[in-house]
Amino acid sequence: MDKDTERLLPYYGDFLLDSGAFTFMQNSRAHADWDEYLERYAGFVNKNKVEKFFELDIDSIVGYEQVKKYRKKLEQLTGKQCIPVWHRNRGYSEYLRLCSEYSYIAIGGIAVKEIQKKEYPVFAKMIEDAHNKKCRVHGLGFTQLFELKKYKFDSVDSTAWTAGNRFGYLYYFDGRTMKKIYPDKGNRIIKPRDAALINYTEWIKFQKYAKENL
Repeated sequence: MDKDTERLLPYYGDFLLDSGAFTFMQNSRAHADWDEYLERYAGFVNKNKVEKFFELDIDSIVGYEQVKKYRKKLEQLTGKQCIPVWHRNRGYSEYLRLCSEYSYIAIGGIAVKEIQKKEYPVFAKMIEDAHNKKCRVHGLGFTQLFELKKYKFDSVDSTAWTAGNRFGYLYYFDGRTMKKIYPDKGNRIIKPRDAALINYTEWIKFQKYAKENL
């Protein structure tokens, strides 16, 4: 975050803070002083009174046992429960345990295809099991729009809305889902900043629709 986005935090109706762990998992050579990183992360949570924030799910870098130690330290530093990010290597019994102990849990590994699309039907049971334990479920990196109708995640996130800005097309909300407008052959899309503003506005429309209908 920069100072402008940090300044706007109090104006969001709801907000989930990402730890940045995904960036490190995408780069096998990435390195950080994790204790120092965790303390700065907790400091940001405290400074901005963030209520919902993810753990550092860096299992693939430091192992799950160390992740659990970081989770405990993060919660001690903030005085709040974080949102654990379940990965399949943790096993389903651990998923159920976390659902019993936490009010919010995230399912990770979707964006990197740790969970394949053909395996998505398992989400129905996972979400049902969590809800039976009064635990909400967040789908990290999950905005496959037609799939959202099948699986009752309590929240999801994705950077999909930026794809139009990067690949040269506009999004628009048709009242139920998102559609794309491509420029005619030989023509270029409008300025990237203008495209970003249009795409952002259209995705906000979908967000409001999804909150009420999905």
